[in-house]
Amino acid sequence: MTATTDGSTGAMGPRAASASGPTDTTTLPAAGGDLRVAAERATARSVEHLLGRQDAQGWWKGDLATNVTMDAEDLLLRQFLGVQDPRTTEAAALFIRGEQRADGTWATFYGGPPELSATIEAYVALRLAGDLPDDPHMARASQWVREHGGIAASRVFTRVWLALFGWWKWDDLPELPPELIFLPKWFPLNIYDFGCWARQTIVPLTIVSAKRPVRPAPFPLDELHTDAARPRPRRALARVASWDGAFQRIDKALHAYHRVAPRLLRRTAMNAAARWIIERQENDGCWGGIQPPAVYSVIALHLLGYDLDHPIMRAGLESLDRFAVWREDGARMIEACQSPVWDTCLATIALADAGLSPDHPALVKAADWMIGEQIVRPGDWAVRRPGLTPGGWAFEFHNDNYPDIDDTAEVILALRRVGHPDQDRVDAAVARGARWNLGMQSRNGAWGAFDADNTSLFPNRLPFCDFGEVIDPPSADVTAHVVEMLAYEGKSHHPATRRGIEWLLAEQETNGAWFGRWGVNYVYGTGAVVPALTAAGLPASHPAIRRAVGWLESVQNEDGGWGEDLRSYREEEWIGHGATTASQTAWALLALLAAGEHGSKAVERGIASLAGSQREDGSWDEPYFTGTGFPWDFSINYHLYRQVFPLTALGRYLHGEPKALTHHAGVRQGV
Repeated sequence: MTATTDGSTGAMGPRAASASGPTDTTTLPAAGGDLRVAAERATARSVEHLLGRQDAQGWWKGDLATNVTMDAEDLLLRQFLGVQDPRTTEAAALFIRGEQRADGTWATFYGGPPELSATIEAYVALRLAGDLPDDPHMARASQWVREHGGIAASRVFTRVWLALFGWWKWDDLPELPPELIFLPKWFPLNIYDFGCWARQTIVPLTIVSAKRPVRPAPFPLDELHTDAARPRPRRALARVASWDGAFQRIDKALHAYHRVAPRLLRRTAMNAAARWIIERQENDGCWGGIQPPAVYSVIALHLLGYDLDHPIMRAGLESLDRFAVWREDGARMIEACQSPVWDTCLATIALADAGLSPDHPALVKAADWMIGEQIVRPGDWAVRRPGLTPGGWAFEFHNDNYPDIDDTAEVILALRRVGHPDQDRVDAAVARGARWNLGMQSRNGAWGAFDADNTSLFPNRLPFCDFGEVIDPPSADVTAHVVEMLAYEGKSHHPATRRGIEWLLAEQETNGAWFGRWGVNYVYGTGAVVPALTAAGLPASHPAIRRAVGWLESVQNEDGGWGEDLRSYREEEWIGHGATTASQTAWALLALLAAGEHGSKAVERGIASLAGSQREDGSWDEPYFTGTGFPWDFSINYHLYRQVFPLTALGRYLHGEPKALTHHAGVRQGV
């Protein structure tokens, strides 16, 4: 589980943070022969640790920690549905209290600054659990909220939750009409213009927005307003000629339409939205394998008359319970998502690159499980690619509607490292997955995560969409993983690969780094792109590779490791800077090793940092968040990152860059 915060308010600057050393006092090994011995010892311990964490079915899964809004909204959902129970409430409250900082606030990532919406939602959840406004920890929180604008300054989603209990007025929220479901796929702001995570959330919220339910509030929240007598201060509209001004006026028109919407049309639209939701419920009862769409889908269907004993509702509620992680101290943390496919392919790569025999039973079992998870039916991605044969992998246990391009590339890279007794079965799965990835290339030559050409500029302009990224444009890290996979499959000269390489080279920053969309941040992007480019045939002497090496060397911490704070997404001074972490150190090393820097001082210091900071049980400690759902707005601590990436880096330091066991197998299968 993620460590609780230390009460810091995020005031520590990037230079100070970058000087942070290893998490224990282990002496760093010297260079040369002693360093190799230390790396071998660290690798052996890490392999043993990781093997011990494999499930009997073949998969790995680490906890996925985000922030307390997941836990707060779980309690609010239970209150709304009338299904709260004392054990769950107290366990959630125990976790939420444990994440509060000394100033009374909550952050959205470890060591980050206070966050208004998270603090409001956590405060309300603790009120539901019985904490009183005059309790010292609650008084500190409410005072901070008032000083920072109160409920009126919070994000739309926070105010939607409060509107469900009358703590905010529906009239003062952006309108989201269910008739949106009828917009054709070519029309701006149709539901397929949104990224899949936003699409799955917005469709049920159109029903909620139309119904505008209000449950009796169990208590007032006057203490969270700057002025309880005037909780919703008027805000001036932006100028008409601006995008914001245009969409604000469209929203005012939609509010007017809400009052006169034809009943038959509105009922038909809500029923169509309900069918859309039900058709996308997974076999385990969840939606998209992520918590927010599941929560709002349950609420929407309940508002349309589905009682809690209906099979759809029962399965949905049971799936939400599976997002709960119960800790030994009795606290209960809600995962926003679960990552078994992602964790399993990364663990397989790490163990193979660390020198584990390709036919080791653990790797074969992992390969069998991954092959069984391949998705062979169309999902929403087929709206943009209707003729493409399915064959991707999703991130979660159950998410057949939304396989993702990143997982598919990494699963293929993992399968190619396994000496499986049924090679034809592996080849067939890889061929199908590679064909699907090729078909999901966007027009600009790069790849997004879930959809092709999901690049409309309109969704982010909506007043409703203030909660983070709502579209899925191509990114350097995903594109790099696909390019690396295609190169591994003998497709370095395929036109799609060459277009991907050209796009990556054009996306390099002037400092030599690449932006990280799904990991923090430029260290992640650069750690993904450099190995892909060299695997695809770019020489280590290529100017782009040399610029990347120079940048990584320039941001190495004094302790030999690397770290980059999430504030790098907003503040230039944080780019490449932050407290050393095991995962980010590994990403930098993967790039440097791929660039031929094996004997460099930077690599030796990085390997020494990993070996010196390893715990006795073969693991690494990492409270910092190095993953993202949305850059800055939704941050993730993948608890297995600190294990798989350091092991991969150590393995490549000891054994060199990986090679495919079955060269050009994809060509034989007609990829």
